[in-house]
Amino acid sequence: MCKACDYTIHAAQHHFGWDNSFPPVATVAPGSTLEFECLDSSAGQLTPNSTVDDVKTLDFGKVNPVSGPIVIDGAEPGDVIKVSIEEFKPSGFGWTANIPGFGLLADRFEEPALHIWSYDKNALGTSAFGPGGRVPLKPFAGTIGLAMAEPGLHSVVPPRRVGGNIDIRDLAAGTELYLPVEVTGGLFSIGDTHAAQGDGEVCGTAIESPMNTVVTLDLIKNEKLETPRFTTPGPVTRHLDGKGYEVTTGIGGDLMEGARGAVSRMVDLLSSRYNMKAVDAYMLCSVCGDLRISEIVDQPNWIVSFYFPRLVLE
Repeated sequence: MCKACDYTIHAAQHHFGWDNSFPPVATVAPGSTLEFECLDSSAGQLTPNSTVDDVKTLDFGKVNPVSGPIVIDGAEPGDVIKVSIEEFKPSGFGWTANIPGFGLLADRFEEPALHIWSYDKNALGTSAFGPGGRVPLKPFAGTIGLAMAEPGLHSVVPPRRVGGNIDIRDLAAGTELYLPVEVTGGLFSIGDTHAAQGDGEVCGTAIESPMNTVVTLDLIKNEKLETPRFTTPGPVTRHLDGKGYEVTTGIGGDLMEGARGAVSRMVDLLSSRYNMKAVDAYMLCSVCGDLRISEIVDQPNWIVSFYFPRLVLE
């Protein structure tokens, strides 16, 4: 455990969904450092011994558990919680799945698929994905946020103005995240940890991986903030850009259709060039490829590009 931490939040201290009536598991002073034991997004339903049949029986009422909630003493609506992301302690195990009905290309990939990952939790260098594929790791928490002002239980799946399931891969160690407070105490929770993910998480899952997360929670009084913002400590793609990228595009008047087209064409390119199953290429795109809006001003057509790092397969 973290010797410099003020608190440890254990894996059993988790909840599903967002509800500002959930009792806090701890009340901390601003400036406190906490270590959270975070479950993977399946809440342990998928293990190193799982098979594709286990994807078919997932209980979606138990997805994306988050550890917490934490009261930050003195936090009131209209304030901001600053989250300094200090460290991740990965487990060495992860999984990526194609879940029927979920993901950007759900209508193309209707059958379940599963890949189990094993990686060096101490080195965090690379992780194998089938023959020849190695993905550089960049751990982060996919779900990180505060409780909303609206009463009742709210799904953890969509991102929200107070954070939540935002799945931003650049919320890695060293990043400072700022979240708007809507309820007294803030009620901070974190989970859904990933060992790696591409921008867009196109198949709906990344390298889902349980791991411990260390953060420092600070309070900024009376600072207007409508949605999360963050500051990175340096470059954000250096772990992927060593050999350049293969890039496919989607062009048209609908950004979602453009995104689907760009990803689908990359799946086809990888499948034909590297003789891999299309669903494996799709999952690989989700854990290391990046969707980008390349042009959004030259109406009536916009361009969405999908960048796949060449070092993964070369």
